[in-house]
Amino acid sequence: MNTQTLMIQGTTSDAGKSVMVAGLCRLLARRGVRVVPFKPQNMALNSAVTVDGGEIGRAQAVQAQAAFLEPHTDMNPVLLKPNTDIGAQVIVHGQALTNMDARRYHDYKPVAMQAVLASYQRLCAAYDVVLVEGAGSPAEINLRDKDIANMGFAEAVDCPVWLVGDIDRGGVFAHLYGTLALLAPSERERITGLIINRFRGDVSLLTPGLDWLTRETGKPVLGVLPYLQGLHLEAEDALPRDFGLVKDAERLRVAVPVLARISNHTDLDPLRLHPQVEVRWVRAGEAIPPSDLIILPGSKSTRSDLQRLREQGWDGAIDRHLRYGGKLIGICGGFQMLGQIVHDPAGLEGEPGSSPGLGLLDFETTLEPEKQLHRVAGRLLMEDAEVTGYEIHAGISRGPALDRPALRLDDGRWDGAWSEDGQIFGAYLHGLFDAAPARDALLRWAGLAVRKTPDYRELREAGINRLADAIAEHLDLRLLDHFGNGRS
Repeated sequence: MNTQTLMIQGTTSDAGKSVMVAGLCRLLARRGVRVVPFKPQNMALNSAVTVDGGEIGRAQAVQAQAAFLEPHTDMNPVLLKPNTDIGAQVIVHGQALTNMDARRYHDYKPVAMQAVLASYQRLCAAYDVVLVEGAGSPAEINLRDKDIANMGFAEAVDCPVWLVGDIDRGGVFAHLYGTLALLAPSERERITGLIINRFRGDVSLLTPGLDWLTRETGKPVLGVLPYLQGLHLEAEDALPRDFGLVKDAERLRVAVPVLARISNHTDLDPLRLHPQVEVRWVRAGEAIPPSDLIILPGSKSTRSDLQRLREQGWDGAIDRHLRYGGKLIGICGGFQMLGQIVHDPAGLEGEPGSSPGLGLLDFETTLEPEKQLHRVAGRLLMEDAEVTGYEIHAGISRGPALDRPALRLDDGRWDGAWSEDGQIFGAYLHGLFDAAPARDALLRWAGLAVRKTPDYRELREAGINRLADAIAEHLDLRLLDHFGNGRS
């Protein structure tokens, strides 16, 4: 086996691991190298449907795009989707197995590791280079036992590691030095380079610190990546940072309640990047502001998020919004919330039982063990507009409201519902705003005279290419050169 492997780990969550792997995938793919992304274990509520009909973390789907590949379940063999503060749905090779609390999952890790290594071996057989993304930080010493996400995997496959730290959050020298200090000697030895991410200012001012870091750790600093203002790559899990896009003075006001188990909030990225749309994330303790459109996003725990919505008083705000003529969209779990009731007889998302919905559309939803995973295309019945996207849901909805569907899918199915007064739209389809025809139709329905419609696919490609260019310019990639030679 001639496949080469490099792992990117971070000093903290959101240090830049995902974007580094995406950028490196694009750099190597440009050289003609058959490169593939890989994340042994991901914990995220943003996910994607793969070409082989499974579910993986959304960041790995973006990395696949960077490598000019279709996403596949082997790129993220273990995905954890939290549904409580202490438990998560465990997805292995793209399929949901069961819910586990943290202690039970810890005991399960040796089994999960076998799935991880099986996927890794398949990728090694098909590609020249495997670029691996770690999870969180390797210095989480309480998780070192049975680790499959960071150094446990690196040691198992004997691969080198680059360590990334985020200077924008402060304390990057302490993060890098402290992470190395907490590693076992064999783990420390396999780190071959350090990277500082998101630097603002004159990099020459960092030189004394970089020299000290190399002297004290014996590890080379491969480079300092600048803060790329306005860079857009779909987020692994965290809500996006504000990045100061210039907006038109006349714009559509969109409010999105941030649910405790919000999932696939990347659905909103095409709207956040639209110059005529202002998206406001409404967090706990905040009132929903006057808006033209409210969007209820996906949820990993629909019933508990319904309770949270009511505790925040957002249900009353939605009623007032509709009384004054505002528009409302529910996506996936948000769509389920629009109905009369949500049943969970098997306790798939928590305690078995039923919860009243918002009662805005006449249908009921029952959560069933078999998850629906589909990549789809079709037509939005509004303006017969082209739409593309994917389904990830356990709920099956039934009721008279579905006799007024919102979408006609190319596989012959119907999806979603319209309210009779035309103010409410709901659908299971994620990626609803990705295709420009559907996005423009929905924005016109919400009250916007659409003048500028960025091509979201082009924006994603531009973000990946900009990132790859920055890595090529600011990092010493001589250590990467031997990855560009392909198979021997």
